[in-house]
Amino acid sequence: MTRVGFLCSRVRKDEKLLLEELRDRADVERIDPREVSLALDSPEGAEVSPEELDVVVDRAMSYSRGLYTARFFGSYGVPVVNTSDVARVCGDKVETSLALREADVRTPDTRVAFTPESALETVEAVGYPVVVKPIVGSWARLLAKVNDRDSAEAVFEHKKVLGSYEHSVFYVQDFVDKPGRDIRVAVVGGEAVAAMYRESDDWITNASVGAETTACETDGRLGSVAVDAARAVGAEDGVVGVDIMEDGDELSVHEVNHSLEFKALTEASGVNVAGRYADRVMEVAE
Repeated sequence: MTRVGFLCSRVRKDEKLLLEELRDRADVERIDPREVSLALDSPEGAEVSPEELDVVVDRAMSYSRGLYTARFFGSYGVPVVNTSDVARVCGDKVETSLALREADVRTPDTRVAFTPESALETVEAVGYPVVVKPIVGSWARLLAKVNDRDSAEAVFEHKKVLGSYEHSVFYVQDFVDKPGRDIRVAVVGGEAVAAMYRESDDWITNASVGAETTACETDGRLGSVAVDAARAVGAEDGVVGVDIMEDGDELSVHEVNHSLEFKALTEASGVNVAGRYADRVMEVAE
């Protein structure tokens, strides 16, 4: 029987749904990245050796833990969904923007600067309003819509005081005046399988911060754009969530998530996303 390593430190609703689907198809061994030590030839502290696994699923909440654990298991010869290469590109917004641009996938005008002074000059060159984001992070944390010079100076000074590596890179995007919503699309194995609108009176429309969700069709241009975005980050064989904004008559991809959260998407679309996810894991294991 197929053996699946399930890389996870905390079982949320998403992980519970996926575990249920996987256990209907395979033997599943949970691997907590907080409890293992990764040597060059084998992990220590895990209850199962790499030779016993057919595939590993990365569901680590910590980006760095998931990234490096996936990289190690890949080096042991175990296929991983998603690979560390996909995690590296999706987990770094600079890498994501460059990958989308290089693949000719439409994405908001994006600039990167490395000091508060050059960041301020960059913002004024782009024109207000802009969105300032941390290069690593999720769930809309530390996003700021900057409407004028005073707020720009305050945001950049705050980032300077935070002092970490991530906050020394100033990632600035043109603000897209979307129609009060954006779209999340699940792409599984190169196919757009489910989508939802996320609507809010606030400019941030993440479901994690209270946006209302409704079903959205995946056919036509929307599905094509989502699949192109997944391919751009190297996830044509994996499972990702693609976030898309309606920009007038155009569609702009602003994020690709390598650790797809699908609870709200399943409820909104009626699609068993966990089942499609598990099916893809089994296909990779083969």
